[in-house]
Amino acid sequence: MNTVASRRRGGGLLRVIVVLLGLVALAWLATRLFGHGGGDASASTAMPSPEQIEQGEYLARVGDCAACHTAPGGKPFAGGLPIASPVGTIYSSNITPDAATGIGHYTYGQFERAVRRGISAAGYTLYPAMPYPSYAKVSDQDIEALYAYFMHRVTPVTQANRAEDIAWPLSMRWPLTYWRWLFAPKVSPMQTAATGDAALARGQYLVEGLGHCGACHTPRAITLQEKALDPADGTTYLSGGESDHWIAPSLRGELASGLGSMSEEELVALLKSGRSERSAVFGGMSDVVTHSTQYVSDEDLAAIAHFLKSLAPAREEAALNDDQATHAALASGNVGKAGAQLYVDNCATCHRTDGHGYGQVYPALAGNPVLNGADPASVIRLVLHGGTVPAGRDAPTQFSMPAFRDRLSDQQVAQLLTFVRSSWGNRSGAVRADQIRALRHLPPAGQPLMTGYDPRAQQP
Repeated sequence: MNTVASRRRGGGLLRVIVVLLGLVALAWLATRLFGHGGGDASASTAMPSPEQIEQGEYLARVGDCAACHTAPGGKPFAGGLPIASPVGTIYSSNITPDAATGIGHYTYGQFERAVRRGISAAGYTLYPAMPYPSYAKVSDQDIEALYAYFMHRVTPVTQANRAEDIAWPLSMRWPLTYWRWLFAPKVSPMQTAATGDAALARGQYLVEGLGHCGACHTPRAITLQEKALDPADGTTYLSGGESDHWIAPSLRGELASGLGSMSEEELVALLKSGRSERSAVFGGMSDVVTHSTQYVSDEDLAAIAHFLKSLAPAREEAALNDDQATHAALASGNVGKAGAQLYVDNCATCHRTDGHGYGQVYPALAGNPVLNGADPASVIRLVLHGGTVPAGRDAPTQFSMPAFRDRLSDQQVAQLLTFVRSSWGNRSGAVRADQIRALRHLPPAGQPLMTGYDPRAQQP
């Protein structure tokens, strides 16, 4: 009897395995039969004009293509940059016009399908590290200009693409087709309004499309898609996100942790030069200034700032008031508050006892949105590993913050940041020593998680 029961159980398990394999086979077959994704892969374009090629070069800057498709110390657009993902490391591809290892053999239709639909020339779905959900909104005219630039001005580089470091079965590409079906929008180019607020429409087009700002500044779901792709999806769009353990702050109108206290002019200055009278960029945004926004025209930067300032806050916050009680205490030698002496010894020379810093050089700490966000990860990394303000248009001089990881213990950094986040009118929660400890192993500010190189060397 035991033998018969065992055989029955074994037969039942075998049937379950066969059914599961059949379902997997059907799921795979569906991607082969219905995974085309639209667009005409054989489509071609006319010989481009010099003006179209110039426009394509400008648009490649707007889209920050070099930042991902150029490895540290490598040739421009030859790929090989390691990109950390929850499933493993993805390496960016060679997008130079080399016929053997790059995209030199791509038709215009294949190029368009890769950029806007996330489908390679071979027909498989690209990892969403390529922000094709955003690029789906880019106009036909701009895609044609980009194609003209990459095919006719970028120098071909023979460099084979590197396979991703992702363990099987997560390395299988065909399941990504279902991700694309579920989360990537259909190609629907936005049109700049001919009437009304044209600057607002232009800014929205740049932010939602080639600028792909939501890739970092919008929170993602557990299935890794952005929770919102435009303002029509609600106030989640651009409400803050996380990228490579950097906290990307809200680009909406929150008065304490967003852009509510910044003017359009200050936003333009930050995008153009990486600094303003009160602020400075850091982390991944340094790369954006280095490779992209410093090359964007003043008119387009103004349009971007105009659109961002039109976004209502995702969270209602009271405005921050500049409270100089901390300044008065420190100036009088009163360092009794926890973290006060650490601040005087390590920070006050550059950021001053009033927390206002020095315009265009060292950012203000008083009223700084980054310090008033809920998650202190970015400022922890800056204190531990230091950082350098990028050299931007009209501001070639670089200023650095030293690393304090070898000077201050986890508890001291926690006390220091708790002091800074609760002084001069700032009103954020305390920082714990375990939060410092968790981030000590990460590389210095502005360096990729997977390498020890300086991404500023990526600039073509």
